[in-house]
Order: sequence, then C-alpha cells, then structure tokens
Amino acid sequence: MENSFTVDDEDAGKRLDVYLAEQVDELTRSYIQKLISERMATVNSQPARANCRLKPGDLVCLQTPELEALEVVAEPVALDIYYEDADVVVVNKPRGMVVHPAEGNYSGTLVNALLYHCRDLSGINGVMRPGIVHRLDKDTSGLLVAAKNDAAHASLAQQFKDRQVNRRYLALVHGRVKEKAGEVDAPIGRDPRDRQRMAVVQKNSKQAVTTYRVLGRYHGYTYLELKLKTGRTHQIRVHMSFIGYPVVGDPKYGPARAHFNLHGQFLHAGLLGFSHPRSGRYLEFKAPLPKVLQDVLDHLTPEEACEPGE
Repeated sequence: MENSFTVDDEDAGKRLDVYLAEQVDELTRSYIQKLISERMATVNSQPARANCRLKPGDLVCLQTPELEALEVVAEPVALDIYYEDADVVVVNKPRGMVVHPAEGNYSGTLVNALLYHCRDLSGINGVMRPGIVHRLDKDTSGLLVAAKNDAAHASLAQQFKDRQVNRRYLALVHGRVKEKAGEVDAPIGRDPRDRQRMAVVQKNSKQAVTTYRVLGRYHGYTYLELKLKTGRTHQIRVHMSFIGYPVVGDPKYGPARAHFNLHGQFLHAGLLGFSHPRSGRYLEFKAPLPKVLQDVLDHLTPEEACEPGE
C-alpha cells in the first residue's frame, strides 16, 4: 500500500523518518527506518535516506507491504448510529473500541462494524482504514463521522484540514481550574524520550490549540468542555497534563494510580458539526456522557456549578 503526503511549511526541515513517523502513526519509527533502508520511501519520486531534510511542497511516498493473509472482516458489532445517508455515517463510539485494525487489534474495531453495516466505505485510506477520516482514542467515547465514498472522504478531510469541523469534548480533570475559560496554545510532537507518547515540544512539532471552559467544580476535580482548533494526536490529554490538570483515568499522561475504577481516560467527544459533503448543509450532533462517566460525576461532591455559556 502506498501512502502519499505533501510537505507543508510547518514540516519543512524535518528528517524524512521523523516526518513519516508523525504522518503514519500506526507504524513505529524503527519500522519506518527499515522501510526507508529498503528503498520503500521516496521524495519527489527518488529514493531518499532517513536523514533527508524535507522542503515545502516535497511529495513523500511510503510503500508499506501488504500484510500476508490478512483482510478486514465485516463483523456484526452493534453500532450507535446518529445519522446516515448515501455519503456519510455518524456514530457514537463506545469506550474501549479501537477505531481501525492495526497490529494486535484486527477484530472488534469500528471499521469491522462499519463494513458489516454499510458495505460501502471510501477506499482513500486503504484496506485497513476504509471510510476513516478522523479518529478517537480507544478509551475516548463519542461522535465520529465516516465517509461512504471517496468524494465525501475528500470533502470531510479538507474540512478537518481547514479547521472547519466543530468538535467539542467533555472531560474531568484533576485539580481546580481557577479560570472560567482559557486556551492552551502549545506545539505537540513525539516525545523524544518515549516514541509511544506525545508531548509539548518545540522541535519536530506542530501547532496545537485547545480552548476550554469550566462546566462544574468538585472537590479535587474540574469538569470541562474543550474545543479543538487543531487535531493533533492525544491533543487534549497532552495539553491538560501540560498545564497541570491531567485528565482523570488517563494511563499515559495522568497519575499512575487508578481512579473510580475507570479503565481509560474520562474524555468524551460530545459534539460534532460539519458541512455535508454533497449538499453543503451544516449538520451538528450531540451525544450525552456514557453511563460509566455520568456515574462518576454523580458520585462527586460539587464545589459549585457553572451554567453553560457562563
């Protein structure tokens, strides 16, 4: 399978292996370096070395070998569908569900379920990620839109790139956030000390902006609504940890001990809005907190409540 990318101004000067590790995050950097050494990566149609420095407008291609005897199987997994037509399907993804198959997770993913339900999904992202325009972490619940044809996929992808998609999340974080609202503007890239983590770093990073407002305060915790202005990997989790208010239950960026018997972070994609790829009509959907997260809130002691929009 071939992955193709055009280098933008933000990525100019990056090493080829670093750039590809950021673009194809399901592959490790060491595996990408192996592919590069096997001349599976090109820059402007020419094989390149891992340390090749990229320029704006460069066309980068990476050939990844097809997995042997592997296909994504349609599975009759229940879906919570909020909207569907000939072009798109909007689902409320449960906590614990992986979005698309990858090493170690070839069954029970959202893609397996969508293939059974839809049969027709866009092929732009290849056999392992049909229809997938954006993703949610395994333990983040909430709304996600998938494309059922290539034209819809291209339209939605452009809206995400142009920051025209409205995405709002609900999160419970550690500590008392004093301000009623705020913004975190801090670049995110791979953690140089741990390639499985993201971090706020100045080198080999991309701009990341998250806004937040307080919905409620509890003894030791704050309930927030957050809005993404950019869409970096683990953005909310990284930003909240960076400013000292890690998301409750986050095993990667929060305290090591478990909280409220949660398996994964208290983070829910509660609102999704976008322009329909065919009609241009603005569509917006809201999904309430799943019961396991609502139960956590219900058992906390309120310090004060804030009305939405306050």
